[in-house]
Amino acid sequence: MQDPKDTFLWRNRVALAGGVLLLLAAHMLSSGVRQGDTLARPQGLVSEALRPFQAASSRMGHSAGDLFHHYFMLASVARENQHLKEEVGQLNQRQARMVELELENHRLAELLDLKEAIDLKVVAADVIASDATGIARTMVLSQGSGSGLLPGMGVIATGGVVGKLISSSPTASRLMLLNDHNCAIDAFVQRSRSRGIVSGVADDGVIMKYVERTEDIKVGDPVVTSGLDGVFPRGLLIGSVFAIERKGPGLFLNISIKPAADLRKLEQVLVIVQTPPHLADSGAS
Repeated sequence: MQDPKDTFLWRNRVALAGGVLLLLAAHMLSSGVRQGDTLARPQGLVSEALRPFQAASSRMGHSAGDLFHHYFMLASVARENQHLKEEVGQLNQRQARMVELELENHRLAELLDLKEAIDLKVVAADVIASDATGIARTMVLSQGSGSGLLPGMGVIATGGVVGKLISSSPTASRLMLLNDHNCAIDAFVQRSRSRGIVSGVADDGVIMKYVERTEDIKVGDPVVTSGLDGVFPRGLLIGSVFAIERKGPGLFLNISIKPAADLRKLEQVLVIVQTPPHLADSGAS
């Protein structure tokens, strides 16, 4: 007797059942189901069962759409922000440059006024470098012997005397500052006419040497060039007295000078290339 499991229906039961269900579903879709029909109940139950999944799918679709929309909006905003940052950076650069040009014009105007005040031939120069070691207090200027600058010439700024030239090449020169211990400028105290030599000190600062202890010197007295060294004309401001010491058995006072010019912030200077007129006249006579 044949085993029921070896029959065609048993072996293909899954495929046949699936086919019947598919035919039933196709018939229901094609013929439609009237409201209240018995077959509508399973359909309603299926619809109710699938509704949460359909709603979730719809929300996910909307969420995905919103996500992509927000992403592209954020990317656009990021690009716009970057562009605005670049524009702001350019505007800041332009503003800084305009401020710098205004300050430079102001300094040049002050130098022009100083040039007219001393009534001597001068050459304007920019400070392009300074001594990095701190051993020597010097600076490099943008003009040299090609512009008539020679060692020994005096250098001034809008604040006052700043030093002397110690070397020059065709296109540059080196300035030795007032606070270098090798610098020496003949000067006197403007109020009392007490004469001495203004020089730098090894550690730091500026002093006035060789002023006798009996001289009338007070804190705040202006110190100016004497005009006797053939470098600077008479009466250029060097600085002011800010400390006086009379201690010890020495013959001279210890006088500390505060330079009128800020030697650490020099940018443009004037080099005096003409011998002071009264000295030239006296030498010719």
